[in-house]
Amino acid sequence: MTAPLPTRSATLPAVSAASALPADGTVHAANGATSRRQLLRRAGALALLPAAALPLALGGCASHDIETYRADKPVLDLRSYFNGTLDAYGIFTDRSGQVVRRFTVVMVCTWQGDQGVLDEAFTYSDGTTERRVWRLTQWPDGRYTGTAGDVVGEAQGQARGNAFRWGYTLRLPVDGKTYDVQFDDWMFLMDERVMLNKAVMTKWGIRLGEVTLSFVRRSA
Repeated sequence: MTAPLPTRSATLPAVSAASALPADGTVHAANGATSRRQLLRRAGALALLPAAALPLALGGCASHDIETYRADKPVLDLRSYFNGTLDAYGIFTDRSGQVVRRFTVVMVCTWQGDQGVLDEAFTYSDGTTERRVWRLTQWPDGRYTGTAGDVVGEAQGQARGNAFRWGYTLRLPVDGKTYDVQFDDWMFLMDERVMLNKAVMTKWGIRLGEVTLSFVRRSA
């Protein structure tokens, strides 16, 4: 549920975020690069636990449905896996595939029945830090919902087999305005300690980049 962004505006083509900013006179073409850079920096600092947002609907794309993984093992139980302390290691790549940011996360996770708290502390390659606290609910049909301070509405997730898909929208302040940025995350349990996560970030329908992340549970 983790997803940072690059700090260099050059990682996005000119047709990306800056060209899609509101044409209301508040943000002008002359400062488009700065606005794009600020959006990426802010989004990068607001990363999470497995990551995604759905204006893309969960299970939405017929060619890649969560049900595809129903029989895959080992079976992922989020309450068992995200329990105790975990370490995570990730990179953000831009649309060209270049690595533009690295980060580590220490997660402290607790559950009471179907209610979970995932407290994440981020450290980025530029030395900045960030914290996000997720509050999750597990539902009987395998769905999960979650909230966090900078998440718009509820995050939506679903588990099948060894896979979990997680979707959310972050509300990011930029130049006195706010922008909603979407994350679409897929997580795959490898064994009892390791899980891999790949998240796609989009804004205005534009693909901004991807986060690749590995979670490792600490030994008891």
